[in-house]
Amino acid sequence: MPAVGTPDDTICAIATSAGEGGIGIVRISGPHAVDIASRVVRLRSKRSFHTLTSHKLYLADILFLPVSSIGSHSASKACQSTEQIVDEGLVVYMKAPRSFTAEDVVEIHCHGSGLVLQRVCEACVVAGARLAQAGEFTKRAFLNGRLDLSQAEAVLDTIRAKSELGLKLAQRQLRGELAQQVHRLRTGLVGLLAHLEAGIDFAEEDITFLGRDEMIVSLQETLSHVQRMLTTAETGRVLRDGVRVVIAGEPNVGKSSLLNSLLRENRAIVTDIPGTTRDLIEESVVWLGLQVILIDTAGLRDTTDFVEREGIRRSKEAQDQADIVLHILDGSQLTTSGLGNVCFPSRVHQHLLVVNKIDLVDAASVRSLSDALRARTPCKVLPISVRTGEGLEALKVAIRTQFVKPSLEASDGIVITHVRHRVALERAEISLQESLVSIERGIEPEFVAVDLRGAADALGEIVGAITSDEVLDRIFSEFCIGK
Repeated sequence: MPAVGTPDDTICAIATSAGEGGIGIVRISGPHAVDIASRVVRLRSKRSFHTLTSHKLYLADILFLPVSSIGSHSASKACQSTEQIVDEGLVVYMKAPRSFTAEDVVEIHCHGSGLVLQRVCEACVVAGARLAQAGEFTKRAFLNGRLDLSQAEAVLDTIRAKSELGLKLAQRQLRGELAQQVHRLRTGLVGLLAHLEAGIDFAEEDITFLGRDEMIVSLQETLSHVQRMLTTAETGRVLRDGVRVVIAGEPNVGKSSLLNSLLRENRAIVTDIPGTTRDLIEESVVWLGLQVILIDTAGLRDTTDFVEREGIRRSKEAQDQADIVLHILDGSQLTTSGLGNVCFPSRVHQHLLVVNKIDLVDAASVRSLSDALRARTPCKVLPISVRTGEGLEALKVAIRTQFVKPSLEASDGIVITHVRHRVALERAEISLQESLVSIERGIEPEFVAVDLRGAADALGEIVGAITSDEVLDRIFSEFCIGK
């Protein structure tokens, strides 16, 4: 038998999420999947498991056999006397390579009781399977050529998606849109590299290879594609993980009230006493397909209260880590001539000035105050009333459009969602830039070839054409057991 932990093992695991449910699935994958399943499952039709048609469901009893009965040649009645029926369910056999892992796979569909699923999994182990490691099914799909590495990561993104846009990006990556673009760029670089190295090898021969100008044009086009993909990295991160929105400002300007209104629940305590909020309050909501993490903070003011000072310190720290800060002002206390005391944000692109309590002043005053604020800062100014709800929808749209453009078709529809992909693209960008500089300066082609190979290798890391065991272990360790 192969050693534990080798790709030749037949593995099993519960493939559905923890907790009670109507249906639970135990998945078996590997060269002995059929043999193991035949010891655990007894078909109601009395048909031999080895004769099943692939990709069809069959009604069956699910058995648990003591170790002593596995592989025993005892009489049939003796074996039946030791077996226990764990549950009834459906079983499906998926013959390699037409399965998720591209191996023989058997799935046992039973009732979604945690105890039942555990017993079924134990029965598979007694029958000869090994419990799967985290992400091992998806890792086998990658190693067997069923998925490339970017698609394998998209499986996890699909599982973890918390918004419509996040799911949309994960599904596009799972369909191979990123992989196709990367393969196309890498294939072009490998072709250029082949021409360049051939020119080096046959420098003495009267053979014409790709010219200098043609190579520059091709490399510039590849560099342009890589740079366009990099411009989507920030949007991709936000769509995948959500946008962190910090609500900041002085005490009693309506920060906690705004949080409650945006969440549509009384999450934060609201009083007229300054300094009510002393710690960060964090909640998540989805607007127009985008996950938004809202963070209410302590009011910013000078205070001798130790606890409140700690809350203010955390508030400033949260602002530094935010994707966007809503700087709340009290519109009922501001005048166009009294803006000298307003502390305007320094990081303009990360702040929105939100003028609250406009229901307490007339419309003309709101317009003149907004105009005066816009004249003093390039920050976007949004007048709202938490009490009446005026301006709240415009605020949501402003937050969303800060990160999500009207179309997600940037860079031929590719949006970069992983730090690993961004880092690899940045390395490819540097290598391409260095190769162009070398060509333009007439540096020896051997040095240009080194840069081209570096760019091609960096792109190859995205899809797993070039990778290491350490990288694979890190990626698949994030998966749950059973996926």
